[in-house]
Amino acid sequence: MTTSPPPPPPAEQQQQEEEEVLVPHQELPNGTQPMEVVPAEPAATVENQQIEDPPISRFTWTIENLSRVSTKKLYSEVFVVGGYKWRILIFPRGNNVEFLSMYLDVADSGVLPYGWTRYAQFSLSVVNQIHNKFTIRKETQHQFSARESDWGFTSFMPLGELYNPSRGYLVNDTCIVEAEVAVCKVVDYWSYDSKKETGYVGLKNQGATCYMNSLLQTLYHIPYFRKAVYHMPTTENDMPSGSIPLALQSLFYKLQYNDSSVSTKELTKSFGWDMHDSFMQHDVQELNRVLSEKLEDKMKGTVVEGTIQQLFEGHHMNYIEYLQLDVKGCQDVYASFDKYVEVERLEGDNKYHAEQHGLQDAKKGVLFIDFPPVLQLQLKRFEYDFMRDTMVKINDRYEFPLQLDLDRDNGKYLSPDADRNVRNLYTLHSSSKLFSYSVLVHSGGVHGGHYYAFIRPTLSDQWFKFDDERVTKEDAKKALEEQYGGEEELPQTNPGLNNTPFKFTKYSNAYMLVYIRESDKDKIICNVDEKDIAEHLRIRLEKDREEKERRKKEKAEAHLYTIIKVARDDDLKAQIGKDIYFDLVDHDKVPSFRIQKQMTFTQFKEEVAKEFGIPTQFQRFWLWAKRQNHTYRPNRPLSPQDEAHTVGQLKELVNKAHNAELKLFLEVELGLDLKPLPLPEKTREDIFLFFKLYDPEKEELRYVGRLFVKASGRPQDILPKLRMLAGFSQDDDIELYEEIKFEPNVMCEYIDNRLLFRSCQLEDGDIICFQKSPKPDSADRYRFPDVPSFLVYIRNRQVVHFRSLEKPKEDDFCLEMSKIFTYDEVVEKVAQKLGVDDPTKIRLTSHNCYSQQPKPQPIKYRGVERLLDMLIHYNQTSDILYYEVLDIPLPELQALKTLKVTYHHATKDEVSVHSIRLPKNSTVGDVLNDIKSKVELSHPNAELRLLEVFYHKIYKVFAPNEKIENINDQYWTLRAEEVPEEEKNLGPFDRLIHQVQNFGEPFFMVIREDEALSSIKERIQKKLKVPDEDFSKWKFAYISLGRPDYFEDSDIVATKFQRNMYGAWEQYLGLEHPDTAPRKAHTVNQNRHSFERPVKIYN
Repeated sequence: MTTSPPPPPPAEQQQQEEEEVLVPHQELPNGTQPMEVVPAEPAATVENQQIEDPPISRFTWTIENLSRVSTKKLYSEVFVVGGYKWRILIFPRGNNVEFLSMYLDVADSGVLPYGWTRYAQFSLSVVNQIHNKFTIRKETQHQFSARESDWGFTSFMPLGELYNPSRGYLVNDTCIVEAEVAVCKVVDYWSYDSKKETGYVGLKNQGATCYMNSLLQTLYHIPYFRKAVYHMPTTENDMPSGSIPLALQSLFYKLQYNDSSVSTKELTKSFGWDMHDSFMQHDVQELNRVLSEKLEDKMKGTVVEGTIQQLFEGHHMNYIEYLQLDVKGCQDVYASFDKYVEVERLEGDNKYHAEQHGLQDAKKGVLFIDFPPVLQLQLKRFEYDFMRDTMVKINDRYEFPLQLDLDRDNGKYLSPDADRNVRNLYTLHSSSKLFSYSVLVHSGGVHGGHYYAFIRPTLSDQWFKFDDERVTKEDAKKALEEQYGGEEELPQTNPGLNNTPFKFTKYSNAYMLVYIRESDKDKIICNVDEKDIAEHLRIRLEKDREEKERRKKEKAEAHLYTIIKVARDDDLKAQIGKDIYFDLVDHDKVPSFRIQKQMTFTQFKEEVAKEFGIPTQFQRFWLWAKRQNHTYRPNRPLSPQDEAHTVGQLKELVNKAHNAELKLFLEVELGLDLKPLPLPEKTREDIFLFFKLYDPEKEELRYVGRLFVKASGRPQDILPKLRMLAGFSQDDDIELYEEIKFEPNVMCEYIDNRLLFRSCQLEDGDIICFQKSPKPDSADRYRFPDVPSFLVYIRNRQVVHFRSLEKPKEDDFCLEMSKIFTYDEVVEKVAQKLGVDDPTKIRLTSHNCYSQQPKPQPIKYRGVERLLDMLIHYNQTSDILYYEVLDIPLPELQALKTLKVTYHHATKDEVSVHSIRLPKNSTVGDVLNDIKSKVELSHPNAELRLLEVFYHKIYKVFAPNEKIENINDQYWTLRAEEVPEEEKNLGPFDRLIHQVQNFGEPFFMVIREDEALSSIKERIQKKLKVPDEDFSKWKFAYISLGRPDYFEDSDIVATKFQRNMYGAWEQYLGLEHPDTAPRKAHTVNQNRHSFERPVKIYN
């Protein structure tokens, strides 16, 4: 392990930089947790808050025998940067995800003084040991504290890619991890006010929505577009969460008039997105296309129809709204335009087929009829790498010039039909004729990154950086030149020494450019004021703003007031049996009073009298108390001494938990005419009890009243009063139960009517539930014949949403169940609902509350005891389960091993997929025998073999006697095929070598000792049936450890292969060629690119 900083700076510079490192200053509560973050650029600063770039130190961690690491997490050695101790933390098997999880950790966080903080910009990398350019690197920044002492990436890279030896990240079971860390001066952005400093506000990030935020800011700051959105028809009955136009109007209004950052949750809800979508980063260019298409559709038939086309749409022979320009191989925007309109000569084998004239020499190209007023240039920073079968980010330097003249070279980009009266000159200077308007930047790599936008809202010289919630002023150099990408070389600190310069790739670079044409700028940069906003929208949002201001004012004055919540009999009657069943009341749903702390309690009683119409002399207040068994009951009445205090004094006196609220129960006695009566005197002998009535026929529990009873009395003494409260006949027998607690389990005990109340251990605030005495047949007639069984049911009642595992986003049906249902009871209920005769054919899968997806592994037969065990995911409880209906009982299926095997026919171009089920102690030979019974063989005595294939390479040929129990077909493809006769009769000098293609299926081939490549090529072409024209473009190479060594036709191939490599992966004959097969939208490997899941707007 090594720490390798760049060469040290001169003494003066070094001292200056060291002085810029601030001591941590912010106090945060203790507690650490690994965090998933969206990478961000070093924090931009407003004018007069500039910070020099801090020195970068690099730490390299070589991890040997990575695949054998058995611990869940692994720490590197400690290294020091900026005078602080750091270390790298990894989860080799993922932090509850199928990705390598990696974080930067403060090594000595446990012993640092209270309130410590430190701010760092850093990157984490997994080095590709074959091709360094494929190293995966992610960068971010964070203010570390006791609460967040580690920070990084939960989904750093797919485990399948990390542990695939051919990928180059794990060589000889060794992985190399690097961290580049720069400890920076802390800028207190907690107190930073974007509106005050810049006049603009940012957008809140929901988790991974920075790509959306940058696009929304860009669109908002095109005033003509904003005005068009405001003029889209909406009504006061629309809800923003269900209307994209209204949600976008609301968002734009808040960006225009709010003083703080704005939430995008209403907008994403209007898209039909859930939490999982908000944590899934997408491509901003794709979102731009999808959102524009959706808005274009919503604008049809309105006064703003055609706005999208008018603003963004240019034309060549087909219309184009978003011009995608190549970055790779192009120095600047001009070079990209040159490439875009480049003429291709169609001649020779590539002649153009003209109707009635056959093949003709021709020229093919693209010219523009016109350019739009708002020119969106989307830079192709991500490209598909055909050799690696994966997406890669292009970080090459790419310039966008100060002046962009699209009329250059006598209008070479324009078609003969173009209007030459329109001057297509673009410039970055506000005094010139056409202005570059905004630059969207992507920071990071292909597996994730961070988006932000540089915008000039008024086309002045001042640029602004819109980075989620934070908006800062930036100079032109930061907004433009520093976003070109490419490599940057650190300056030599000792020029006299022949030091190798330290270069690093700039992962932050422009991704999308927006230009506004000079002749249209007055139209596009128009004035947008309140008259452009619908009245109902202004009223709605003004009310929201006023309510927000009111809450803000209340919060500022909260120290002067006390909230008193007053519960009454009416609240108990309204809630018990509807909103609640246990205890007496939900205090969040009772009347509350905001009272100045200096007000006397007597004055407060007068406020209550005004509110409820109860004179003060008829009021008696009880304090609530939380008991040790976690119930909450009235505890004692306020004494005259209590009521002599001010409200603030009383709260401090009685509120030991220092809660913000004072909770009271108002006791009032009412006569038959419902007028208040004088309150009875309460003595020590009196017990204040509350009563609930249970009806087993209706399965109903309700509050019926309260009584004072004498401790020396007996329950049987109050039965006549209870019969009156319940409306029972005086001949009805009654059973009483005490509701004692409900956490963690229900405790409800029978009360013997003959005992003294004192002997029953009853006290003020206790609850008695009563019912008619059950009859002998009650257990058969009613589901819950008595109070205890009903309360247990209520406590464990759970409505479960069941979804088919094949359609995991859609609820199929709901069932009301009990959390204490056994496994058998749950599957029996599901089987009944689905009409399945055998419940053991139902297989269930639990829900992952974090990913909002089914868990990878289903629930085993009787693998959990209760329904609650199926619903719990870590510390959260879900209400979703996924089901499958199997063709055989689950216990039988679990005794079998199921393998998905692809069979390739020997003589026909046919591939079939088979699901093989065999006992777990079966062998590969048993699998092959089973396949033989299901497929067509080239001849009856054909011998089969089973291969393990991954990423176009064969990794293993299974021995026939190998057990199938440990074979994994989740990440690798199992392929069955016939063994060719030539392989069975190898000569002493023959080689059986492994052929791999950058596309297509790998295969084995026998090569002879003196056989030249030309001969082998003939056999390969015949085997693969490739046309001559295509095959002539193929290249052949010897590949070892990922490095190709290309053959000439006359080369003797066997000399490169020193030994028989049957089934190994150290040496290959590589076949390099274009992919001529039609590509599927999603390949088997779904983890190749973080943007591969398409953006969808559902509403």
